[in-house]
Amino acid sequence: MSGQALALVLAAALLHALWNIAAKKARSGASDQIAFQVLCAGAVLLLWAPLGLWRAWIELPAWGPQAWLATLASAGVHLGYFSALLIGYQKADLTVVYPVARGSGPMLSFVAAVLLLGERPGLWGWGGMAAIVLGVLLLSGLLRRRRLSPAVHAGLRWGALTGALIASYTVIDAWAIKVLLLGPLLFDYLCNALRLPLLLPFLARRPTGTLAATWRSDWKAVLIIGACSPLAYILVLWALQSAPLSAVAPARECSMLFAALIGGHLLQEGDRVARALGALCIASGVALLALA
Repeated sequence: MSGQALALVLAAALLHALWNIAAKKARSGASDQIAFQVLCAGAVLLLWAPLGLWRAWIELPAWGPQAWLATLASAGVHLGYFSALLIGYQKADLTVVYPVARGSGPMLSFVAAVLLLGERPGLWGWGGMAAIVLGVLLLSGLLRRRRLSPAVHAGLRWGALTGALIASYTVIDAWAIKVLLLGPLLFDYLCNALRLPLLLPFLARRPTGTLAATWRSDWKAVLIIGACSPLAYILVLWALQSAPLSAVAPARECSMLFAALIGGHLLQEGDRVARALGALCIASGVALLALA
């Protein structure tokens, strides 16, 4: 992988960790989840409008039904992913939810490949699986014979669900970018745009003033997510255009370490050393699975 591609991936990892920390801080309060998602999607549309509309003017005339189908499917799965992530952050610590979410997708893919497809991943694959399991044990405290608290249990459950949804939208997005050859910036922009009509029926059931109240309490987090979330993902997609997935995927998991070290310090979460080691194990496990 070239130095330029590595720089793109590491910058994306840091941005990804930062917007997740912002989301966690917002969900620690009493803000409404649906209103928060509407504001984040709206922030993406406004902040990225110049680039999004410019790419739409150039690329949209060539789009066919498959392109729109992929965009709608990705928007729906991303909506489920963001909902699961926010619920996880409301119920548990970021240093539990985030590494499990990032690591469970590759782990689930590994299990499916072995059980359903009869694949034999070899020593690297089994080593990666063992490292992820060890990381989860460190995050949960079970390795130190601690009782699984309700918060940690919730973090593991919602993190695993988030990871499964990450794996789902990754497949859809890879098909859109690599097979349909859609532009990463426009594709991501329209995925965010299509989330709004999916959310508005739920927002209509909220009390009057919910959107304004959520903006007043969490406007900083909304702007950070609106700016950093698309940029982090677009940087990864750009890196994939010049570097192999087997190199990009492991480097991207540095976001777990950024989240564990920076997030654990800023949010004053407990067991920071053990959770940082757990995040390192999970990131290493994902890297080994990519090599396998």
